[in-house]
Amino acid sequence: MLRTLVPHLVRTAPVRLALTHGPLSSAVIDRFVAGSTDKDAVGAVARLVGEGLRASVDLLGEGASHAQDARDTTEAYLRLLEVAEQAGLAAGLDVSVKLSALGQAVPRDGPALAGANAAIIAARAQELGATLTLDMEDHTTTDATLTVLAQLRQDVPTVGAVVQAQLRRTEGDCRDLARAGSRVRLCKGAYLEPAAVAHQGRSAVAAAYARCLGILLSGPGYPMIATHDPQLLALAGRLVRHLDRPAGSFEYQMLFGVRPGEQRRLAAAGAPVRVYLPYGPDCVPYLSRRLVEKPANLLLALQAASDWPAR
Repeated sequence: MLRTLVPHLVRTAPVRLALTHGPLSSAVIDRFVAGSTDKDAVGAVARLVGEGLRASVDLLGEGASHAQDARDTTEAYLRLLEVAEQAGLAAGLDVSVKLSALGQAVPRDGPALAGANAAIIAARAQELGATLTLDMEDHTTTDATLTVLAQLRQDVPTVGAVVQAQLRRTEGDCRDLARAGSRVRLCKGAYLEPAAVAHQGRSAVAAAYARCLGILLSGPGYPMIATHDPQLLALAGRLVRHLDRPAGSFEYQMLFGVRPGEQRRLAAAGAPVRVYLPYGPDCVPYLSRRLVEKPANLLLALQAASDWPAR
């Protein structure tokens, strides 16, 4: 029910205002979003690196419908990489991009435009010792995203993929992607998907995640274990030990602001940990997914909306 309600709720004026300007902004935005500018993002990266963590930076924004918007997003990622380079933080940095933000839905030549823009970012990232990961969106874009992934890897083999355990197809995708040199981020999936294509319910999704995790960790690629679930984290640790995976052959990934103590604990134990770090002014769609994942945050949003008049 929450996964259906929240995306509609956050589009209403009172909740949007509470999320972006009201008393909730420091409680939710500042917790889950690094800031609105590339300098904010790089500053947050520096703090994470100081704690022994890595970062994957995501410029928030989805669904560019005009070619100029897609070009603007591409330029914003290039500026982010330059700011990181100037700060001495580009090497080892990852940038996460959504093809929808790079023009995938632009009429006529959207897929080609998005692929070309992603190639520009990937090439510059490679020059600076950084990497690019293609975020996965709803199931209707999966095939198109994997097609662009294959094209990009011809020139930049380190481009990473994301797969969502909730989708029924993902075990097969993991088998295809679990090969040498392949970087694959495994997450549960935050999009509301129909039963025809997705497992339904937390236990079913967790079981699917466990199966996909086993496939990726058993292969020669570089799995990126993106979860906060204590049981799945424990399973990952057991599999890593059982398969005798060296520390540099995988990493854990967690969201900025979510279980920071666990992030530091894993890093202190010698595991590579990367924090998914979103930034930018267009934060409401991202925050809606975080509110779905933790109902306590939704209660804060509702309270703030009731206390903060629209103006």
